[in-house]
Amino acid sequence: MGKISSYETLFAINGNLAEEEAKAVEEKFVSLIKENASDVAVDEWGKRKLAYTINYINEAYYVLVTFKSEPTFPLELERLLEINESVIRYMTTVKIEKKARAKAAKKPEAKAEETVEVAESTEA
Repeated sequence: MGKISSYETLFAINGNLAEEEAKAVEEKFVSLIKENASDVAVDEWGKRKLAYTINYINEAYYVLVTFKSEPTFPLELERLLEINESVIRYMTTVKIEKKARAKAAKKPEAKAEETVEVAESTEA
């Protein structure tokens, strides 16, 4: 059993589909995520205009899903998103926890203070 990490997956469903068809595609992937992950949160962005045309498609239904799982599951999820013709774009990222982000933000400041002290001591 691997280390559990937090992930975010954003996928865009073809906007030319009927709303019921798009909803069925969304439910398919959300249920797959719920079966294989924990702490699943779904944020439906709805139908939006694309910044640029993709294969003559101007609009897409966007869905953002955050979840926690082992590292192997996002790879399988992206494979399934890739082969589904209704999904025109997708992206999965590792979500950095707030505690880790705060800890990482403190480290560079400490190094900057150390170099300032060194610079001041050489001038004197």
